[in-house]
Amino acid sequence: MKIEDFSIFELSYLVKKRQIRPSAIVEHYLKNIEDKNDELNAFISINEKVLDEAKELDARLDRGEELPVYAGIPLAIKDNINIEGMETTCASEILRGYEATYDATVIKKLREKGFLFIGKTNLDEFAMGSSTEFSAFGPSRNPYNPEYVTGGSSGGSAAAVAAKMAQAALGSDTGGSIRLPASFCGVYGLKPTYGRVSRFGLVAYASSLDQIGPLARNVEDIAILLSVIAGWDSKDSTTSNMPVSDYFEYVFENRKKEEYRIALPKEYWGEGLDEKVREPLEEFIGFLKMNRFKVERVSLPHTRYAIPAYYIIATAEASSNLGRFDGVRYGRRKTGRNFREMIENTRGEFFGEEVKRRILLGTFALSTGYYEDYYLKAQKARTLIINDFRNVFHEFDFVIAPTSPTLPFKIGEKMDDPLKMYLSDIYTVSPNLAGLPAINIPVGTSDGLPVGIQLIGNYFSENRMLKFAYFVEKEYRR
Repeated sequence: MKIEDFSIFELSYLVKKRQIRPSAIVEHYLKNIEDKNDELNAFISINEKVLDEAKELDARLDRGEELPVYAGIPLAIKDNINIEGMETTCASEILRGYEATYDATVIKKLREKGFLFIGKTNLDEFAMGSSTEFSAFGPSRNPYNPEYVTGGSSGGSAAAVAAKMAQAALGSDTGGSIRLPASFCGVYGLKPTYGRVSRFGLVAYASSLDQIGPLARNVEDIAILLSVIAGWDSKDSTTSNMPVSDYFEYVFENRKKEEYRIALPKEYWGEGLDEKVREPLEEFIGFLKMNRFKVERVSLPHTRYAIPAYYIIATAEASSNLGRFDGVRYGRRKTGRNFREMIENTRGEFFGEEVKRRILLGTFALSTGYYEDYYLKAQKARTLIINDFRNVFHEFDFVIAPTSPTLPFKIGEKMDDPLKMYLSDIYTVSPNLAGLPAINIPVGTSDGLPVGIQLIGNYFSENRMLKFAYFVEKEYRR
């Protein structure tokens, strides 16, 4: 077996038993990056210290020291999550050269368990996009076919995992930015319950929607990473103090098959779903019925408001959050005859077109005379969407829906049509608006490209969701 064929748990066991050295794991993944990244453009930067860090772990092993449980396992990190001493660019010219001065909480937790960070991955600028084409560093390319997009905004993380350039990765999800690229690249990607994982050290896009989560090639690795990064954080007032499960232990100690009740919302399976996506998804639904799960059609009647509500709320919050990038405190600066002109020149020169578009949309929605017509109505629609899910979860354990309405599309295909691009998120924005956990599960291919299905759970039900996903991973044969 190759190193990338082992899970995090298996690799950590081999390191502990001194059957493999941390430096060998890191060297293997660095070689994969060297071989593949020029074509796929998954990484923006590589951690130049990572091999030295691995060799220090080797030396500690040689001295007979006890290492942290996951010592030497290399992860890829989306480049909007701070790692002290490394660049955090958010794939934007305005932050090119900015070096983070502290670790995000998730990075601190992962360090304590011995994980290493092999590099920072590509994304749509400030996480604003659905294809990773809106990056100042160029688009990431799909490992299944480099002519196609990876999905976004965590496309670099998904491509790095799918192409085996990292053991696993972290991304962020505001409206599907983990799940959509996970679907397009054929890997698992989890958006946890809002507040389950600290956002401290994540460069904010839309604060009431953003959530950090893991991407991996198997459910085991997702469970391990979530167990490490989840939990309350004094530096993030939105985190929950709900107890954190050992998700990995739960998945493996509760293997008895449950009688899940599964809802299929008719709004997610109607017009707009490409037949090339529908066919493998219907096969998967047939598998669930063969396993005697209760599968019933339901209605989430306010789903039609999800996209407009999301893009009003997200852009409004973005217009506020990105106000700090003005050439004064962070990143690059253009000169001007006065202070105002300096800010205008800086933001005009260094923000990309999609970021400008969303800032303008959000500023308009919050402006005097329009706040009640747009932003307030969007928040009311959000409440209706939340109530729809609550009603369904009174009777069902999970909601199952497509992750994407289409297969991955060709690079450049939707760049000139923002509305068509926004509709790529039509099935993924609702869980963010409601704050629910959701995971992409790969269920097959069509025309040689991956297809994923989205499992949506009730609040803080990640343990049962991962158990279900593990059952599918082991039992479903595409």
